[in-house]
This record gives sequence, C-alpha cells and structure tokens, in this order.
Amino acid sequence: MGGRDPLEEEFREFVAARSGALLRTAYLLAGDWATAEDLLQTALTKTYLAWKRLGGIEAVEPYARRVMVNTSTSWWRRRWHGERPTEVLPERAGVDEIAQQLDRDVLWRHLSALPSRQRAVLVLRFYEDMSEAQTAALLEISPGTVKSQTSRALATLRRRLGEEAALELPDERQATARTPPPATERSRARSSAPAVPAETRRPSRPATDGGRSTPTPVQTHGGRPVGVPPVGAGRTRPAAVGGESR
Repeated sequence: MGGRDPLEEEFREFVAARSGALLRTAYLLAGDWATAEDLLQTALTKTYLAWKRLGGIEAVEPYARRVMVNTSTSWWRRRWHGERPTEVLPERAGVDEIAQQLDRDVLWRHLSALPSRQRAVLVLRFYEDMSEAQTAALLEISPGTVKSQTSRALATLRRRLGEEAALELPDERQATARTPPPATERSRARSSAPAVPAETRRPSRPATDGGRSTPTPVQTHGGRPVGVPPVGAGRTRPAAVGGESR
C-alpha cells in the first residue's frame, strides 16, 4: 500500500507550521479577518501549485507572502478605492499584541487608509522586520522605491496622528540603517507573535463579494488533496476598514 505523496506531505507541514504567521500578515494587509482568510487561501493555493518549481522550502514562504501582497493590492484597488474608515475598530480577540504595536485603533485606522503599496511596505519593514533589500525582493521593486514609500507612509502617519502620537512611530533613519536579525532571532520573534484564535467557525459567505470571487480550492490528481487544508477556521472579526489605493 503506497504512502502519501511527498509533495502533499511537505505542503501540509508548511501549512501547519506557518499558516498562523501568514494569517497575521494577511490581517495587517487586509484589515479584516474574512479578507485575510481569503488572502491566505489564495496564497496557499498558488503556493501548492507552484511548489515544484520554487526550488526548495526556503523559497516557499517568500512566494506565499508575495502572492498575499499582490493579491491584497489588486483587491483593494477594486473594492476600496476612494473609501475612508468611518468608525473605530472594536477590541480584537486574540490580537492584543498587534493592537499595541499599531497603537490601537487610531494608528490602525490611519495605517489602513494608506495606499496599498505604502501599507505593504510598512507591514513588511516593521512588522515582519525585513530589510529594505528583502522587502524590495519580495515586492519586486527597487530598494530606492522601498525607501521612498516608507518615507512617504511615515510622513503621512505623523501628519495625521499629530506630534505626540507620532513619537511612537519607528524612526525611518534607524530602520534604514539596521540589518536584519539572524534567522534564529527571527524565528524566536515570530514564535512569540500573538496567536490567532480558532475556536469557532465563521459563517460561510457568498461565492462573490463586491465583484471579487472567493478563491477556488486546488484541483489535483493522483490522490492529492482536492482543496487546501483549512487554516485559522473561524474567528470573531472586527469591522472592515477601507483605504485608498493607487
């Protein structure tokens, strides 16, 4: 009796190990849990299909993050163009550390209102702790563009938040000068990141939402899974927040 496909085994191990961290990044990019879960599902689907050509496990997670960033940018352009946040987000169960990192709701609302590229750069630089070079490689832009987008985004946040609140923002010059931490330190930092609750399942949603179709499950052959394994099933979601994009 034959065993499982090695590709399927590797993929399932990756999902089990990294889907929580990827989902938190997706939430910061998207602004609500429903869209974050769709982003992650899309990223895992495309990652599974591209697994063989990625050339090794070290390339898998950067590829998945790139898919999330690009997909998030595309969705925000279609769905949120011209909208602004209208209410303060409620307390978010399971993401207290994220709320503190973003100075709770005020800073979060302003971050969500940034253009999608600037928001992605800040998430990767200061939440994922990536260097300018790493961020540029993941977004497929130049390091100079990363630097300029970071500068514009921080300037916008400081202007909107006011002088006192802006003191809590990262120093752009320090961020530019720093080097990425060793892999072991990044692993420890990610392992201490806030856990994503998974106690309850959220209600199913229609196949389309605002003109965007829900990602289609993987269709495979030869005993491979028909769909991507579920991740972070169901959690209480905050109210959706919009943002402009260009």
